Amino acid sequence: MRRKSLVVVVMLLLCSFDSSLGILEPVDYLALQSIRKSLSDLPGSTFFAGWDFTGDPCSFPGVFCSGDRVVALALGDPRAGSPGLAGRLSPALGRLTALTELSLVPGRVAGPIPTSLSLCRSLRFLALSRNFLSGAVPPSLASLHRLRTLDLSFNLLSGTIPPAVAAIPDLSNLILCHNRLAGQIPPFPSSSPLLRLDLKRNSLSGEIPALPASLRYLSLSSNRLSGPVDRVLPRLTRLNYLDLSMNQLSGQIPGQIFSFPVSSLQLQRNDFSGLVRPVGSPAAGATVDLSYNQLTGQVPEALAAAGRLYLNNNRFSGEVPARFVERVVGGAIKVLYLQHNYLTAFGISPAATIPASTSLCLQYNCMVPPVETPCPVKAGRQKTRPAAQCGWRSG
Repeated sequence: MRRKSLVVVVMLLLCSFDSSLGILEPVDYLALQSIRKSLSDLPGSTFFAGWDFTGDPCSFPGVFCSGDRVVALALGDPRAGSPGLAGRLSPALGRLTALTELSLVPGRVAGPIPTSLSLCRSLRFLALSRNFLSGAVPPSLASLHRLRTLDLSFNLLSGTIPPAVAAIPDLSNLILCHNRLAGQIPPFPSSSPLLRLDLKRNSLSGEIPALPASLRYLSLSSNRLSGPVDRVLPRLTRLNYLDLSMNQLSGQIPGQIFSFPVSSLQLQRNDFSGLVRPVGSPAAGATVDLSYNQLTGQVPEALAAAGRLYLNNNRFSGEVPARFVERVVGGAIKVLYLQHNYLTAFGISPAATIPASTSLCLQYNCMVPPVETPCPVKAGRQKTRPAAQCGWRSG
């Protein structure tokens, strides 16, 4: 009975429209009204100025229709610099059951993510990043079996990552970075088509679980992850970006990862130890950062293929291979940081000219730096390690 009454009310409203306009499904019409009431433009935004309910809702900014249904909703002015919206996300979003895409521009929208979104079974793209959304990631989102992209990054979400969400069959992009999520990373099915996993800057802990071999982009930096990675990383042969920095990961770095087509390999500020034994070489010009670990042995010659190489603050010893000198002088290596190790020689002539575009730092090793080059402030002022430390290392 209530539904019939709502239909009558909406039809009376629609009768006032121009006869050339399409008639929107009444449930969608009322849902848009509720969504409008729950949100407002921040000062400087005029997004909702175009939402005049005496006209055709399918002509509203950010509303896209197919037939009499809303199939896509982009809330807020997407142009760069737009102040965005304030308010809360209305549970009425769940009434837009034909919705395939829902996005929200950066703004000050707060409160929980409506669990009613699980009713939008056709949803393929859900992006609600850079707002002030709080509470948990709704486990009910797992019912969105067609979902391919879930981006809830840069919010205030807390709790754990629901394992059922990680198991969404078509999910290819999961972006939950810059939140307050805790607990362990849930396991992903080996058959998952996941391409991008970005969970950086949360409070996730425990070991990294088995991940789908389909991954191209993996960022787990700035969490509390621990344990070895030798069983996880070697399977991810398609990676072109890997960032595990600023965790408490330990054990040896798997040599296979240096042969992956990775343009940026960031493993700095962990507890990795032992020898570095690359299987193959990094992609030409790649960024490789292994700094602030406990790595030992000689600097591997294979790493000279990198364009930016950070090996500082480790326990590397011995002579630096001549290949590094050649590539520094030739300008192929743009950054080579070797400071704060136990290196004994870098075979460059004091008269050699280092390109202005190259940054080389050799200080605080078991040698007098053969060339004077500017180093980062964090490297300190001491040029050479105390002799007692170097004697202990070599003895």
